Order: sequence, then structure tokens, then C-alpha cells
Amino acid sequence: MAVIRLTKEFRFEMAHALAGYNGPCKHIHGHSYEFMITISGEPVNNPESPIFGMVMDFKELKQLVEKEIISQFDHALVLHKETAPDQLDKMGEFVGRLILADYPPTSENLLIDFSQRLTGLLPEHIKLISLRLRETKSSWAEWFACDNN
Repeated sequence: MAVIRLTKEFRFEMAHALAGYNGPCKHIHGHSYEFMITISGEPVNNPESPIFGMVMDFKELKQLVEKEIISQFDHALVLHKETAPDQLDKMGEFVGRLILADYPPTSENLLIDFSQRLTGLLPEHIKLISLRLRETKSSWAEWFACDNN
């Protein structure tokens, strides 16, 4: 049986700031992110299975990524907890969803986080191949499993 790769694309809005950065990204600003996940596996070869001929149901992949990534980060403000101002705790409703991360929220670090969140959650016969996070139309970061084993 052939190994097939599937890719699913998502979009979310997120704000962040890169404290200590030498440029305007040190200030809170937002992006319309595009996130792509690529998995691989062999299509199910059991005619009795509801996903006969599929590697994984796209709906199932969508539910997993929306639960673990999109619902957490969409319309969130993400800051490195070591550099976040204390006053944010008092701004509750104004700030909304606040994520104080263990890392500076660069696209690179977000992908490392996302890969860790997704590892182990895919069905046993499915491999996580790559993740892509597009920050702007011309700029993105990629994570590949083959580079991280």
C-alpha cells in the first residue's frame, strides 16, 4: 500500500510582542496567521471501515487541531511570561485571552509548541510530517519531523 500525505490549513488571529527585539515587533501587534499541518499514513484498506480509502478523515484532523491549537490561540495575546508587564493581570476583559508562554512568541517557537501539543494525539498509524505557520504573505516558519528526530 502507498503512503499518502494529507495537509489541512487553518487561519487564526493572534497578537504578540517580542520584548527586547530591536524593531517595531517589540510592541504588541497582531497577525492573521495561516497554519498548515501535514500528516502521512497508508489509506485504510478495510472495506468495513467508515474511512475505507482514507489516511485520516479531514474532519477528525480538523477537530484535533482546532481543540489543541486554534481554540487556544485564536484572538489571544501571547507574551513571554518572563517579560510580560504585571499590569496585564488587572486588565482582564480588555486583554481577553492572554497566554503567558515559556518562550518568546516567535513563529519558530510557536511551531515548537504546536508540534509538542500534537505529538502523541494522532492515531497510532499516522505520522506528523510537518507544520507551517505563515505570519505574513511573504514570511513563514516550518517544522519538519525528519529534522527533529
